[in-house]
Amino acid sequence: MGSAQNSSTARKARIEEMRRAERTRERRGRVLMVTASAVVAAALVVGGVLVVRAQSDDSGGSGTTAAGDKGPGQFVTGEDGVRTWKGTLSRNHVTKTVTYPVEPPVGGDHDQVWMNCDGDVYTKALNNMNAVHSLEHGAVWVTYTGKAAKADVDALAAKVRKTPYTLMSPDDKQQDPIMLTAWGHQRTVTGASDPAVDAFFEKYVQGEQTPEPGAACTGGLSQ
Repeated sequence: MGSAQNSSTARKARIEEMRRAERTRERRGRVLMVTASAVVAAALVVGGVLVVRAQSDDSGGSGTTAAGDKGPGQFVTGEDGVRTWKGTLSRNHVTKTVTYPVEPPVGGDHDQVWMNCDGDVYTKALNNMNAVHSLEHGAVWVTYTGKAAKADVDALAAKVRKTPYTLMSPDDKQQDPIMLTAWGHQRTVTGASDPAVDAFFEKYVQGEQTPEPGAACTGGLSQ
């Protein structure tokens, strides 16, 4: 019991440290943004135009990408019921629409702006491309359909609100009533009281799968 409490305390301390570092990065980012704006303005005065493109070598146009990953892949289900994507998920920032191979998506190319994921609970479906960016930052994404019991939705929303690096939204396109998603990982749960919920949060909120650990979960989009 003491070991579990120590582990929980240490995890909370680690997340709080990440949030402090995030706030520092945001302040630094605002300074850099002001500086960058001044440089761009000066360039325009002398007739130069700087076009900043997303980090994709093929991000223009209004078409769609096939899958959002660098090659074929598939889910492999572990003994704990978690499905892990076996395949290299690309991480380019793109402007055209990405069609993901699973719903909700577990990674792949995405929008350059993330959804706020600091315990944010959304009442409308999200743009997958923004939510995938949140996953890249180490967030766990809770999604549910209209078939999910209201009591479960309310209980999960309460859990999300008190957990940094999480977000929640409806998704009637998914196969099961309640699903949990992290970068490259996903599982279905039976309800808010399913022990798998706590296990998934414990393992994947800012877990080892995170491509950008400690990256911001604030300063993005919100509904």
